[in-house]
Amino acid sequence: MRTTLRNALGTPVSPAEWNRADGFSPGSALLSRVPGIDLGRTGATPVTDIGASLRADAPIVIVDTATGERWPYWAELDANAPDDRKALIVRPARNFREGHHYAVALRNLRDASGAAIPPNPAFAKILGPALPSTDPLAERQRAESAVLADLAAHGVPRDGLYLAWDFTVASRQSLTGPMLRMRDDALKDLGDRSPSFLVTQVTDGVDDRIAREVKGVVWAPSYLDQPGGLPGSALHRGADGLPSRLPGNSQAVPFQCEIPVSALTTPARPALYGHGLLGNEGEVDAGNVKAMAAEHGFVFCATKWIGMADEDIPNAVSALVDITRFSTVADRLQQGLLNFTFLGRAMTRGFARDKAFQDASGRPLIDTGAPLTYDGNSQGGIMGGALTAVSPDVRRAVLGVPAMNYSTLLNRSSDFSTYAKVLDVFYPDKLDQQIGLSLIQMLWDRGEANGYAWHMTGDPLPGTPSHQVLMHVAFGDHQVAPVAAEVEARTIGARIHAPTVTPGRSPDKVPYWGIPTFGASTDGSAMVVWDSGSPAPPLTNTPPTEGRDPHSDPRNNANARRQKATFLKTGETVDVCNSAPCVITP
Repeated sequence: MRTTLRNALGTPVSPAEWNRADGFSPGSALLSRVPGIDLGRTGATPVTDIGASLRADAPIVIVDTATGERWPYWAELDANAPDDRKALIVRPARNFREGHHYAVALRNLRDASGAAIPPNPAFAKILGPALPSTDPLAERQRAESAVLADLAAHGVPRDGLYLAWDFTVASRQSLTGPMLRMRDDALKDLGDRSPSFLVTQVTDGVDDRIAREVKGVVWAPSYLDQPGGLPGSALHRGADGLPSRLPGNSQAVPFQCEIPVSALTTPARPALYGHGLLGNEGEVDAGNVKAMAAEHGFVFCATKWIGMADEDIPNAVSALVDITRFSTVADRLQQGLLNFTFLGRAMTRGFARDKAFQDASGRPLIDTGAPLTYDGNSQGGIMGGALTAVSPDVRRAVLGVPAMNYSTLLNRSSDFSTYAKVLDVFYPDKLDQQIGLSLIQMLWDRGEANGYAWHMTGDPLPGTPSHQVLMHVAFGDHQVAPVAAEVEARTIGARIHAPTVTPGRSPDKVPYWGIPTFGASTDGSAMVVWDSGSPAPPLTNTPPTEGRDPHSDPRNNANARRQKATFLKTGETVDVCNSAPCVITP
């Protein structure tokens, strides 16, 4: 890969980490700049009518060149940019398939007056007669001929073309291979044993719900290039380019566990908990987590999502100063997935033998016969999708207020405004920012759900069982854009609870297009939308600013927790909303 992208200091993006990839992100936004385009006059598909993207006469076409399948999407102009620097952003409504090749056509584009927008002189020349070999565009014309042939073969002629191009999506090995190498290497050495751990603090009688809080450290092999894998570390790689452990390098994995009072009578089921944005393991003592533990008999243990934990904030900011540094965020996230895996092994194979997890008679407070599960919220819902896909132990996971693909999420999140100020200083051109976010996503895929979504439920990764997930989405969420959760649901094959929302609440022509529904219950993966009455999000790539933020409402609702518990215990998503939309009174 080559790029001319530079920050305000003149530092170019170094392509080394991107050159490890064999294709683009499966969630890639397709970026172009079309001066003067009016999406309404053009008839381009908006986020409210995704089904229109598959019309035979759609002005934007994405086609899988091997299968001929037309791919669903929505198109938007960057609402954060001045008119002369607005990117035309085309976002897949379902992730592109790994390793597949796609052709893209922009055609019959129109300006605000309704006049046709002609191709620029360079592309018009490419569309014309064969160029002599001395022409600077001759090589590009030859390459483009294959793209035009692919489009023509699938019903998209040259007439009216403004621009056409093609791209290949990264393979499964490229996306998940490094993480699987780390997991398999580490678990091969561990065998069926518990990893080493040390309990550092035990607090009894926490409150009327929690009998005991236990803190400590689990040790996991570290595949980072600094002793202890501090923030800013990158993966240490062997001669084959895959992660390799420096001799003796270990990661101290801090944990905090909340054991419910009910465990003193009946041992509690083991569950991992994933914290929110740039947080830490201490979030496991939040009121909603304690309520879930007490009401439904779970012991929750949490650790940090290193790479995006509180200790990583300075490094994350540095990655917005120079996006080359983002590889260190993605690398620590992969180590974080391994850390969660090792904490899970300690919960199911080691903790019950320690007196900190036993009652006064020595009886374990953790049910060692129950399967390990996962529950996480916000960032924990996003990262939990990746953990679910790679975990050999977690079969069922609840992803609270989740989504995937940060390149879609950031502009739409109220949480990003502070960090966007850094990006504005060092990459002030809004067109550069969209290019930068797309580049960052190619690395982020290695450590978040977007790179693992095709294997999160069906088609499990090698050495991994199939999984089920339950997604709880907050209608009008200010922090995690629900539209990106819908992309995730389509990709993983989840069904959506119906009736989903009260008629008139969704601005979409066909609400939740392309997601099959279920009524009373379903045994597969599912998505449930919880509506607290907040306004629908903006239809642009900007964060919500109106009404209250419902982001925390699902986890704080007793019915939602009951639904989560049933799913984690049985794999069944049951209707807890009396055959009506799931409504929460804040």
